[in-house]
Amino acid sequence: MIPRVHKRGSNTFGLLIYLYGKGTHEEHVDPHLVAAWDSFAPDPGRDPQATKRQLQQLLDQPVQTLAESRRPAKHVWHLSVRAAPDDPVLSDEQWGEIARRMVAATSIAPAADEAGCRWAAVRHADDHIHIIATLVREDGRRPRLNNDAKRSQAEARLIEAEYGLKQLSTGDGTAAQRPTSAERHKAQRQGRERTAREELRESVRRAVAGARSDEEFFDRLAAAGLLIRKRAAPSGDLLGYKVALPDDLNKDGEPVFYPGARLAPDLSLPRIRERWSGDAQDVPAAPREEAIRTGPGSPASARRGTASAVWQAVLVVDHGEHGVAAAHIAAAGEVLDALAKTSAAHTRRELHDAATAFERASRSHVRAVRGHDRALRQAARDLVQGGPALGRGEDGATTAMAIDMLFFLITATAHWHARKGHAQQAEAATRAAEHLRTAYQAASAQPLGVLYQRGRRLSRPMLQRQTALLREALPELAEQILAEPGWYALAATITEAEAAGHDPAALLSDVAARRELGTADSISDVLVWRMRRTADLPADASQLPETSTAANRSATRRATTRPSAPGRRRSGEESPRQAR
Repeated sequence: MIPRVHKRGSNTFGLLIYLYGKGTHEEHVDPHLVAAWDSFAPDPGRDPQATKRQLQQLLDQPVQTLAESRRPAKHVWHLSVRAAPDDPVLSDEQWGEIARRMVAATSIAPAADEAGCRWAAVRHADDHIHIIATLVREDGRRPRLNNDAKRSQAEARLIEAEYGLKQLSTGDGTAAQRPTSAERHKAQRQGRERTAREELRESVRRAVAGARSDEEFFDRLAAAGLLIRKRAAPSGDLLGYKVALPDDLNKDGEPVFYPGARLAPDLSLPRIRERWSGDAQDVPAAPREEAIRTGPGSPASARRGTASAVWQAVLVVDHGEHGVAAAHIAAAGEVLDALAKTSAAHTRRELHDAATAFERASRSHVRAVRGHDRALRQAARDLVQGGPALGRGEDGATTAMAIDMLFFLITATAHWHARKGHAQQAEAATRAAEHLRTAYQAASAQPLGVLYQRGRRLSRPMLQRQTALLREALPELAEQILAEPGWYALAATITEAEAAGHDPAALLSDVAARRELGTADSISDVLVWRMRRTADLPADASQLPETSTAANRSATRRATTRPSAPGRRRSGEESPRQAR
């Protein structure tokens, strides 16, 4: 149940005309009273003798009795209460009781207070009501409406529990402003899937991702085709900005501009500047790895760097100080925006939806300590500058690697918010993780398929050796991994890592210990990407010559010539699970 306190007004009759009218798109059906301050209040919807003017005069009567100098300039209070889409249709009696509880909770008309304000609740659709009230009590005093929006939300949570309705989360004031009904109807008339406000919010978010200066930020906005107005002080210092879509016009044919702060709390110019001011601080950045077999500045190189930065960020969100973790969470939103912007067609929709969902999770009342998030912001910058990925070869495989790492970071973010009681943010991060899960499946199918076939072609002695190695390195996880289809891809990766000179048992133990694996659909998939990133193996195994034959022979020679470690039998001396 969603209560919303609207802006106060000065025209009681005008609001009644809207409430009892047909709506802007004939959406108002059978408007009528379900409750009021007086059970005998006229109902212009169902009583042919009653008029809207009569109801207005009765509502305004306490206001009119005051001397003109004492009348409030904005005396009309308006609250809408909407049920969730999955909720059952409530009766008029139930909506009437909800209206009485709302005016009592907000101090419009406290229970058992006969001198409260006059009000009326109008229902013109199955799923919501509107409550109109005038802000002068019967005794001539003004109601105390401090925190009326929060109190209506708190009452809504109680009503949901008592009526068995869908339990929603109370906001904390950090959410972006929702589009108004007028904006939604305008988007429908114009044939837009989203409102101008939502399109602008996404465009500004993407322009911020990895940006380092005012100039770069505004250049990106202009390149995205937005109209920009800058607000400057008399000294010439830039104070703020507004943006508009060229084809979103008002009734006078002029573009409709939105200030950054009205798009989202963290998109005001001062809040945006905090991001790149942190980049200039003397805070050590995480080491950046050189990409293997990819040129610097390429999409694949950017994605490998992103995987490395995200890997480190997971540990910070899990164990770092609150402000530092909040900075990494905010920067993770930039990475998602940049990845969605540069993704290939088969992952673009899900990555876009993940970035959109995570936008709500990127803000909370925990103030971000900027500077420590430089590695993630650099990753976002590299993604943007690397340009669009084709989704094939090393591009596609490193995309899967980056998405896999991001899934764990976003999941860690959901847990971080949940521990702090940030219900809306935790839910948003969870939704983003589900979109990443779907995007990963699309991105990983081809590169993991190549590794799977390489693993299937390994000799039986080699598979037996890798099975024994897995059981020794990860005894608690081995049987689960061996039962997964992804085991063959992991076996091929272990073989490549060993041929490249790594100790595969130590490598396996290291990548498995860095973070929990319980949220993974496939532990073997996760270990494949972690090992390939840590060992600097190409993400796309199809770039390698058909060899695993060479790697197979090399590793087999090692297996037959190297002495066994204490307590370890050679592969030929035990009976591990046979190749399936």
